Amino acid sequence: MKVQLRHTALACATLAGMLMLSACGKNEQESNTTPTAPATSAPGQPMAPAPAATTAPMSPASTPAPATTPPAPAASSGKSASVPPPADITVAAVTIGNELDGSHAISKEQRHFAPDDKAIYASVATTGRTDNATLNAKWSYEDGKDQPFSSTTESIATDGPAVTTFKVSNPNAWPIGRYKVVISLNGKTVASENFEVRG
Repeated sequence: MKVQLRHTALACATLAGMLMLSACGKNEQESNTTPTAPATSAPGQPMAPAPAATTAPMSPASTPAPATTPPAPAASSGKSASVPPPADITVAAVTIGNELDGSHAISKEQRHFAPDDKAIYASVATTGRTDNATLNAKWSYEDGKDQPFSSTTESIATDGPAVTTFKVSNPNAWPIGRYKVVISLNGKTVASENFEVRG
C-alpha cells in the first residue's frame, strides 16, 4: 500500500512539474525573456537543462554601417584670394634703327646697317595697362646658324601707351649677314623682326 501511495505521489509530482514547465514555456514565448530562476523538477527526476542563450550572428546585409561624418567644408573668410588682375597689355609695333630721339625711341627706322655701326636698337611700342609685365629681346645672327648673341629683359608698369627700347652694341665690326630680334611678352613670343648688315 505504501509503495502504491509513493507511486501515486510521484506521478502527481511529475505531472505538477510538467505543468509548471509547460507554463514556463508559455510565459517565455509570450514575454520573449529568459527565466531568471531555474525550473525545478519533481524529486527523483533529472533536471532539464536550461536553454542556452544564443545570439544569432548578423549577416553582412544587416550589419549597421559605421557612422560617417561628412567632411567639414573648408573654412572661408568670405574674401576672395588676392590674385593680381591679368595684364591687359599688347605689343603694337617693333621698330629697328641705329639712332634714338629725345624720348629714347627710334628716330629713323632702318633694316640695313653698316659693319661699323656701334649700336643697333629695337623700340617696342605697347598699348594697354599693366602693373608688372616683362619684355624680352633676344638677338641672333641668322647666317651664323641662328646663333643668339644677346638677350635683355625689362620690367614695365604702365597705364597707357609706352615705348621700351633695347640696345645691342659691338666694339668690333658687325659680321656681314642676316640678323633677327625676337620680342617676348611675359615669356610668350609676340614679334620677330629681321635686319641685315651689309658691307
